[in-house]
Amino acid sequence: MAKKATSKRTKIKACPERSRRVNKAEAAETVKRILPILKKAYPGAGTALGFANAFELLIATILSAQCTDVRVNTVTKEVFKKYKSAKDWAKADIKQIESDIRTTGFYHNKAVSIKGACTEITERFSGKVPDTMQELTALPGVGRKTANVVLGNAFGKPAIACDTHVIRLSRRLGLSENKDAVKLEFDLVEIVPKKSWTLFSHLLIFHGRNICYARKPDCENCRISKYCPAANNPDLW
Repeated sequence: MAKKATSKRTKIKACPERSRRVNKAEAAETVKRILPILKKAYPGAGTALGFANAFELLIATILSAQCTDVRVNTVTKEVFKKYKSAKDWAKADIKQIESDIRTTGFYHNKAVSIKGACTEITERFSGKVPDTMQELTALPGVGRKTANVVLGNAFGKPAIACDTHVIRLSRRLGLSENKDAVKLEFDLVEIVPKKSWTLFSHLLIFHGRNICYARKPDCENCRISKYCPAANNPDLW
């Protein structure tokens, strides 16, 4: 009896990711080809976090760790009325902050990070969020991903924020072999045009949420599948 054909989606799900050498020239060419396609597919690509300024985006991004943007927006809608400045967060009781952000999960660590970052912002930066990678990542609880989100979306500075979607899609597309977010960021800045750094992150996130799922990527409806090594030869990844 003939074996039942296996779909691309099933193959990718079953196949463990394997590391392979990435040719940066080829990776840059892939970016050049998929960028306009993804722009057309997701004309509204951008952060889903609600914010009015850099400070609010910093807080929202810290809260977004292991939490949906929808939940974060629900929480920040209320807490931003209560805590209007870095000083407000810095002087607040840690237990009260925990209570106010509890539904975002990991509320103790997030409360410590927020209070610590806001204390630093108040004491060292006169209550204003700094706009450099070095200064942002010196704040408690702020890593490169959070800093890049703030730099790219609040300050308009080109920045690649590598979340799980960006990591997954970059590997499947053959843009990098790295799973580490920092190493991946450094790989992507070499092959993505600088003016498109921030947008590129958003486009991969949107595509990851809508088509290139972690467990069952919808290759049949993917507009960039012909440029994807994982879709065309799953055994590579």
